[in-house]
Amino acid sequence: MDIEKQKEIVNSTPGLSRTLGMEFISTPEPDTVMAKMEVNDSNKQPFGFLSGGASLALAENVAGIGSLALCPGKISVGIHVAGSHVKAVTYGGTVTALARLQHKGRTLHEWQVEIRDEEGDLISTVHVTNYVLTPRHDK
Repeated sequence: MDIEKQKEIVNSTPGLSRTLGMEFISTPEPDTVMAKMEVNDSNKQPFGFLSGGASLALAENVAGIGSLALCPGKISVGIHVAGSHVKAVTYGGTVTALARLQHKGRTLHEWQVEIRDEEGDLISTVHVTNYVLTPRHDK
């Protein structure tokens, strides 16, 4: 999925994805999108491992970028994020999230996200539901 326009939006405004160091990556498949994130001071927990919350944020953000790419002119918001963490990643390591679209409805998108370490070992599995809507232009 080509996400170059969505990357420009994310990289031009402050937000959680920039704070945590997420890098979004286009993929050749039309129903997938990727992101990478290094474990660093902004996303580790006190013991030096990748925070589970940062993993969930990575999954929600990569799925959100995918939904934005699928629906030009719309916005998407995560309304449900649920995950399981099966392995820790230490400070300095890098994780890669691969989000795969499971369902594309008019207003709901379902994504399954796998987060893996540099060796390809599974770190987390996350299910994300996005609500897609038309932005309001109030003033």
